[in-house]
Amino acid sequence: MSEKHRDAAIRVLMMPRDTNYHGTIFGGVILSHIDQAGAVAAIRAGCKQVATVAMDKVEFHQPVKVGELVSFYTDVVRRGNTSITIQVCVESTQRDGGETVPVTSAQITFVNVDKEGKKIPVPRED
Repeated sequence: MSEKHRDAAIRVLMMPRDTNYHGTIFGGVILSHIDQAGAVAAIRAGCKQVATVAMDKVEFHQPVKVGELVSFYTDVVRRGNTSITIQVCVESTQRDGGETVPVTSAQITFVNVDKEGKKIPVPRED
């Protein structure tokens, strides 16, 4: 992930409703936010509307707990004709404002679509 721009696509405060039976945040909740953050990045990159095509391997390195602030940082990895691939890196900050730790990362490929769901070209970078 590029250090030149560290503006999170989204930040989410983890709530008790998001916990699994271990008392930590359910992995599916994090996956959902990864997908949302990737979509935000694709739209920021000029796509009008996107549909998720694929998400690569996601491996969790640290558990996330209730009350932690989770940040989802994004970078455009590749622009195809009608698809865009986004890298999402996830970090969690302890609820006392303490240490920030890496949680996971993933690459997501989206297809750019029109209102009818048909593929359309991905805008080129300026």
